[in-house]
Amino acid sequence: MTSIRRWLLGWLICGLGIACLIAGIGIFSAARLEAGELFDYELRTVALSLPHNIGADDVALGRSHELHGIMDDRLVIDIWDRTGRLIYHSPHEPALPRFGDGFESAEREGYRWRAFGVAQADRFVQVAQPYFIRDDLAVSLALRTIWPLALLIPVIVAIVLIVVARGLAPVRWLSQSLAMRSPESLDPIAFDKPMPVELRPLVHALNDLLARLNESSQAQRTFVADAAHELRTPLAALKLQIQAAIGDGSLKVDAVTLAKIDGRLNRLIHLAQQLLSMAREDAAREAAIGPMSLRTLCEIRVSDFSLLAEARSIDLGLELEEALDDHDAFTIMGDMHALAVLVNNLLENAIRHTPPGGRVDVMLRRETDGIALTVLDSGTGIPESEIDRVCDRFYRCVGTTGHGSGLGLAIALRVAQRHHATLDIRNRAGASGLSVSVHGLRALASPARTRDIVSGMHA
Repeated sequence: MTSIRRWLLGWLICGLGIACLIAGIGIFSAARLEAGELFDYELRTVALSLPHNIGADDVALGRSHELHGIMDDRLVIDIWDRTGRLIYHSPHEPALPRFGDGFESAEREGYRWRAFGVAQADRFVQVAQPYFIRDDLAVSLALRTIWPLALLIPVIVAIVLIVVARGLAPVRWLSQSLAMRSPESLDPIAFDKPMPVELRPLVHALNDLLARLNESSQAQRTFVADAAHELRTPLAALKLQIQAAIGDGSLKVDAVTLAKIDGRLNRLIHLAQQLLSMAREDAAREAAIGPMSLRTLCEIRVSDFSLLAEARSIDLGLELEEALDDHDAFTIMGDMHALAVLVNNLLENAIRHTPPGGRVDVMLRRETDGIALTVLDSGTGIPESEIDRVCDRFYRCVGTTGHGSGLGLAIALRVAQRHHATLDIRNRAGASGLSVSVHGLRALASPARTRDIVSGMHA
């Protein structure tokens, strides 16, 4: 995977490292040349400043004059008189021949020497020094010259890291902003700080794309909602007209045909209602989410479905697990209308697919990551091969009967996603039936706030 950050860091650090290396080599070479010139200056200075009282007796007796620092630099001093007789030579140093006036370089005694000679009024003075001494001293001086550059390299790397990180911060902020958006958010991207010029075309293109997606999505939702709304009224009117025609005797059909017509109409009416619910849920926003009592909502829904459950001899109840106390309202942050649709769909599916004499339980349970809502039934369950598809829109399991539209679980999944929760559908272990759970509903634990919400819902 190509990374702009790695690319920038690689080229900048390598480029600056190579530049520093070249600069270091240049500085090192220049420092060595400067050191060589300084050593040449030293040779010339020593040669010109030697005292005139040095004679042959010093050579014979092995005496050396006080020449400060000369022994440390391994300088070899030779002095000849006018006749060419050596009248002085540095003790403990090899004898060197006379090289001539000015600076000369030569090989003697297995070493390479640098010498300076000068003819004076009554003598010839030559001062020489081995190159290895000059090289060692020059390298030491050059290293002392470039060590600040060596310390500068990590400083440059740190500066590059900081600058690249700060320079790419808007890109990182943009990616994080997009990643944190909810799936239904199509609002334009806005910067809290001035937008970098390089990011403006990208942000403008993204905002244009979001605007077009919003228009397309809005058109789709509007069409579905309008179609469902226009279908619901004539279907309800048609059903009333058929019932009226049968009642006054103007429509005479057998009971089987009437049951089929009534079933088809009920299914169409239910489909129109589910389409309206789906359109509302697709158009819903996070702003509709607020504190609400999930316990009160479930009690109301269970009460509403109790007559239908009794008609089918189904035991319908509400159970609470891990409650804080007997009055725990299981308060969450949620959209009351959307969650009511979710509970309605889950209860309707459970009752429809549970045989007479069965059982349907609504369970509320506190978990570490929030509150879970579960609907258990004692029906036949769903084939394992079809569980992954039951939340697809308009999908109905093979052999399903009744007036279902295939949208109930799809709407429930959409509601759960909008609440940042998960919908888990599985066959019950060790028993017949289905378990549908919504995990991760965000809980509120303030008792005072809970009592206010419960009082408001009952009112």
